Amino acid sequence: TFLLGTMLGGYSINSLIDLLDIDETAETACKALSHSILIYEAYQSVLDKSAHNAYAKKIVDSWASAEWFTSKEPLPESINAVVFRVDGETNTDDLSPATEAWSRPDIPLHAQAMLVKKMDKPLETIEKLKEKGLPLAYVGDVVGTGSSRKSAINSVLWHMGESIDYIPNKNTGGIVLGGKIAPIFFNTAEDSGALPIECDVSKLKMGDEITIHPFQGIITNSSGETISTFDLTPSTMPDEVRAGGRIPLIIGRGLTDKTRTELGLEVSDVFLRPVDPKNSS
Repeated sequence: TFLLGTMLGGYSINSLIDLLDIDETAETACKALSHSILIYEAYQSVLDKSAHNAYAKKIVDSWASAEWFTSKEPLPESINAVVFRVDGETNTDDLSPATEAWSRPDIPLHAQAMLVKKMDKPLETIEKLKEKGLPLAYVGDVVGTGSSRKSAINSVLWHMGESIDYIPNKNTGGIVLGGKIAPIFFNTAEDSGALPIECDVSKLKMGDEITIHPFQGIITNSSGETISTFDLTPSTMPDEVRAGGRIPLIIGRGLTDKTRTELGLEVSDVFLRPVDPKNSS
């Protein structure tokens, strides 16, 4: 039952719903479904069952309370990191070479080709910087131009992101700082749970230890001096990072909103809601 819950949704959902009727498995299935957001057509089945099954009622209440979201760590007030800098423009072919396209489905293998034609010994440099014991921030003047290949951000996050429980060979999280970040690359970084920030990177050098203050919109060096400023955009970015990506946030927030509507509750104030730039002034 526990392992079904690690699938996050999809084909496991109907089986977990059935397990709510068995005393030995009901509690574990309840916990799994409470933190699953890929519910789709099974939503109505859980809602109907909640009328006579206490565990199903707990699930519905959990969705309404957005426990799938609040159980995750929020975006920190400050993030310490080490700069991995690539001067000039980095395009997606630098990060995910077309000559190695055959290996893209195997993220760890394909990531071994990242930047090998762009700079000298990039992977060795990454491993050396990791010895400082801090996460790495990918820093570039211009980042992610070129074709819209998801494999580019996959490679960056394989080296600089965080592992995902029960999902092998794929990472989330990570930090990308760019003087300019190509829009599609920015979006794929969002979708992957990364923190992409456009800012002045002229004072960020390879190996520097920095502190990013997402809510203050500043980056400081090891002496506490401000070396760059930025506006954290979009306004929902803290929630996107917390949810594990923009797409999980959209799906999960929709599940919570739908459930609260069914229960006659007001819209949840747990989330940062998208702001229309036209009406933000």
